[in-house]
Amino acid sequence: MKLNQNFWTGRYLSGLTGWDIGSVSTPIREYVDQLKEKSQKILIPGGGNAYEAEYLFNSGFSNVYVLDISEIPLKNLLQRVPLFPQEHLIQEDFFEFTGKFDLILEQTFFCAIHPSKREAYVQKAADLLKPSGKLVGVLFNIPLNQDHPPFGGHEEEYRRIFKNRFEIEIMETAYNSIPPRAGNELFIKMKKK
Repeated sequence: MKLNQNFWTGRYLSGLTGWDIGSVSTPIREYVDQLKEKSQKILIPGGGNAYEAEYLFNSGFSNVYVLDISEIPLKNLLQRVPLFPQEHLIQEDFFEFTGKFDLILEQTFFCAIHPSKREAYVQKAADLLKPSGKLVGVLFNIPLNQDHPPFGGHEEEYRRIFKNRFEIEIMETAYNSIPPRAGNELFIKMKKK
């Protein structure tokens, strides 16, 4: 299975978007609500319909970028939020993308890439962050599918693959997940080493 642009565009066109909860996830919303610096440069990789970007933008954050391999969710965000800066909507493969950010928000992207690419994800996320930049979001803490996304995982695996490039400040069961995901998500907050 090639998890490429054609695969993900096909998922959007066929409505197979079970990861899409239709709003910003509670753990990310509550994290964003306590951020004071609204000019920090934020990346949402594999952003999908990017409700997180919509929430950030509507909350006064001016430097939010959404990266997705498919054009469809980027257009969906622009339809919902016409004033969102179009130059901040980037259709590109995460592993080919370059830039420097203060914060990367992780919401369902990590579980969408094949587990064989997880260490490459860690390396790329670290490369995309400025010194002391943060990676914050949620990861599934349950076994899911082996042959197609979403791919699950567990805390022990995540700690092992992130520890060389990140200082893990928080990695614990999210207390505020949406009901269908309760007990199955880890909230993460990590700082680039």
